[in-house]
Amino acid sequence: MILLILAYINAIVLLLLAFLHFNWALGGKWGFDNSLPSKESGEKLFIPGKSASAIVGIGLLVFACIILTQTPLVTFQKMPWIERFGIWVVAAIFFIRSIGDFKYVGFFKSIKSTDFGKMDSKFYSPLCLFITLIAVLLGIF
Repeated sequence: MILLILAYINAIVLLLLAFLHFNWALGGKWGFDNSLPSKESGEKLFIPGKSASAIVGIGLLVFACIILTQTPLVTFQKMPWIERFGIWVVAAIFFIRSIGDFKYVGFFKSIKSTDFGKMDSKFYSPLCLFITLIAVLLGIF
């Protein structure tokens, strides 16, 4: 029962993140600046376009669906491998994101004083690890 609740929480988080990315793809600005890694000078490492934001949003929607395959809501009867393999893909991607690039992103980043660095340490990387841990639990059980 607890795993089912965790799966729903994980799916909701992923759906919210997907909708945030779709908002950015449609021109929204809320949270956009703090979501981009920057150098200590304040210069952004990259500024994704609207299509990149939409692609990430679609990916997050797919990940939410994969998480939901671990619940009674969604099944892929003709492709059961998605349920078994997909959950590990989600776990791996978010685990890699939580570790980061060792400079600007993740738990092991060296540049922590930027606005993004502070938000990443407090929210983004822990959230990625949370998504990873739930995905791993769902994959095991």
